[in-house]
Amino acid sequence: MASGDVSLVELLGCQADARLLESSCEARPSELGPPPPESPESPARRPLIAIGAALTGTTLIVGIALVIYGVVELAGGGLGLAWPIAVVLGAVLIATHWGWVHIAEAAASSLDQRHGSAARAARQRWLEAIEPYIRYEVLTRVLEDGTLELERAAYRPVGLGGGRFTFAREIELRERHDPDEQTAAVAERAELVRRAAAADTERERQRYELAADAYRAALLAREDEQQRLLARRAAAQALSEAINRNLREPPLAE
Repeated sequence: MASGDVSLVELLGCQADARLLESSCEARPSELGPPPPESPESPARRPLIAIGAALTGTTLIVGIALVIYGVVELAGGGLGLAWPIAVVLGAVLIATHWGWVHIAEAAASSLDQRHGSAARAARQRWLEAIEPYIRYEVLTRVLEDGTLELERAAYRPVGLGGGRFTFAREIELRERHDPDEQTAAVAERAELVRRAAAADTERERQRYELAADAYRAALLAREDEQQRLLARRAAAQALSEAINRNLREPPLAE
């Protein structure tokens, strides 16, 4: 068995790493397409944050006003309970005025969580659909001097541990074609390399599907065997209990 086959078998049952979702990820084959977008924030987030900020400012102003009122009452010789209540209440409002911001932020975060559940599920499904086989891709670009550069890259699955894998990008071929080369010849060469890459990718996909089918069949066979063992054990236990029960009962008189 080739070393590539060994790594393929080791990656069966693994899931693509979440870092492949990042927009700047260079290890993601373009064949996979862009991942589903992250969920935008809940429409109610901004109003909630604005309400929290308004309540914070209002609470602070009211708290300061109550403290000033209490101090003025005390300075004027007030003997009732109005001034100490005003001072205590104002101090409490001042000390806790930032709480409205935290409450609004917590409520907004909760709404974002519920609002983004569908998007997170779609991104998770996208990751689960990625199969760990080699992809080959061809890229062409025109350099500043008019030279056409042709690259063939291999995206090889690499295990990360914990049942996760990513891809490692490796340049297998790099060709440069001068501007004075015939356009038809360059286009024919690019198409030839592209077709070879597509054929190699399809071959790797078929090899993976063959191994994956055998892997799934082995799992199902093992699960069926476990179920058969449990069923046989339960039947043996019931038979044993029935025999023991009959042995404990006295025989019928003739």
